Amino acid sequence: MKILVVDDEKSLVKGIKFNLENEGYKVDTGENGDDAINAARAVEYDVIILDVMMPRTSGLEACMKIREFSTVPIILLTAASEDTDVIMGFEYGADDYVTKPFNILELKARIRALLRRSAIAAPATLGESVINIGAITIIPSERRAVKNGGHVELTAREFDLIELLAKNPGRVYSRDNLLNLLWGRDYLGDERTIDVHIRRLREKLEDNPSEPEIILTKWAAGYYLKPQTSKDT
Repeated sequence: MKILVVDDEKSLVKGIKFNLENEGYKVDTGENGDDAINAARAVEYDVIILDVMMPRTSGLEACMKIREFSTVPIILLTAASEDTDVIMGFEYGADDYVTKPFNILELKARIRALLRRSAIAAPATLGESVINIGAITIIPSERRAVKNGGHVELTAREFDLIELLAKNPGRVYSRDNLLNLLWGRDYLGDERTIDVHIRRLREKLEDNPSEPEIILTKWAAGYYLKPQTSKDT
């Protein structure tokens, strides 16, 4: 497993690299967002860890640019006071975040959780039929979505979310349910994470995101995918 760690705090990077290599991971490092973008283009990583605040090109900018060509799971490192950066990170395509200062055991747990989702989910769904939602097709075995015949670029978390909803149309999931199912019970983030991912999915899959017809909200309960009728397909 290859991991890229990018942060301008050299001592922090050194510590993360040491601990992850002791776990058997191969670790590359960088000091700024440009390093992250260039490395992500050159090497196929299993996870990328980005600090939000870096010189030249920030972690948020790097995350956005990496998402233009890759769906690699991305974890952001952010200061506890930078709450808006967390939300922006999800907007730009990050899959998870860890607040500084953090326990290395927490970071390892987040990495393992992302690897489980990206490396285990696909083989587990081999042989499954595609899921058609109007003009949208979800292909579990390939972990991709198609709308009107064109590929839709989804992050790992976004795909996990739409796949879960698509496999259970009509079932309402609370934000807490979705966090537990997709992020794990030890996840320390808040429920706004779900709202951001739902909004991004609507922007990518709905014809009119402000008036969704596929991914719906049940007031005070949660989110669900509209069951398809014969005239919808």
